Amino acid sequence: MVTILALAAAVLYGTADFLGGVASRRASVFAVLALTVPAGAAVVIVVALLGEAPGLGSLLGHGLASPASAGGWAAAGWAALSGICGAAGLVAFYAGFAAAPISTVAPVAALVSTVLPVGIAVAGGERLTSHMVAGGLICLAAIVLVSAPPAGRADRDDPGARAAGRRRGLGYGVAAGAGFGLFFLCLKNAGQSGVLWPVAISRTAGTLVAVGIALATGTRPWREGGGTGVIALVSGAVDAAANVCYVLATRAGLFGLAVVITSLYPGMTVLLARWVLGERMRWLQRDGLLLAAVGVVLVAA
Repeated sequence: MVTILALAAAVLYGTADFLGGVASRRASVFAVLALTVPAGAAVVIVVALLGEAPGLGSLLGHGLASPASAGGWAAAGWAALSGICGAAGLVAFYAGFAAAPISTVAPVAALVSTVLPVGIAVAGGERLTSHMVAGGLICLAAIVLVSAPPAGRADRDDPGARAAGRRRGLGYGVAAGAGFGLFFLCLKNAGQSGVLWPVAISRTAGTLVAVGIALATGTRPWREGGGTGVIALVSGAVDAAANVCYVLATRAGLFGLAVVITSLYPGMTVLLARWVLGERMRWLQRDGLLLAAVGVVLVAA
């Protein structure tokens, strides 16, 4: 079950990143952030409230505990901290897309966001089988391969400019990965009692950060037209669904296993770029997708 839920989270995170990336090409990073995070918060809060309605709680799942019963103030604090870390990670992630090669930002962020929480989980006593370790290492290699730069102009750029861009991408990727890794850790701690209320608290805290940044920078996201606002809102809703699947995955099995599989999300982003935007895939990216499949099979075994 943990493999299925984590794969669902990876697919949803990858889809949300693709939509957010498309929106960030048409609007400022802060405008996109101020739309995606509140949209996700609204979706989760509505569903969590529906879980409180008589007759609907059992239909949606008894994990939809109220805020008072969802682990107390400690859990609420972890959830709020996860939202702040996640919003900070998104700022670095989208800013990296705008200022550096995506092929550098994406794999670095994915690797850091995997190694950080998994390292802490192993240090805390969580033990992985040899199959899981082998599968996890293969999945990490797959993340790097599927995020390889597309063939074409990028290969002919000035070497000095390309090196500078990759250095910027490394910095943005590390910052984004640290934010996402801390998000994974904090949301895992907040998700031990109840499911949707911790996620709702997390998204609400992230909304406060996103709106605060928009106000501080004078950004007016509601002025975005041409479908950009709609894309950003859909991205936020999909990302919220990914949050729920991720929390369920961490509760269904080993935390480290859930994080490694979830971190395969760049593969979905690459596939959508190929199917929707017609971007060409290099042989490295195709091999990366095959490696990801092998890694998931080993982990599930």
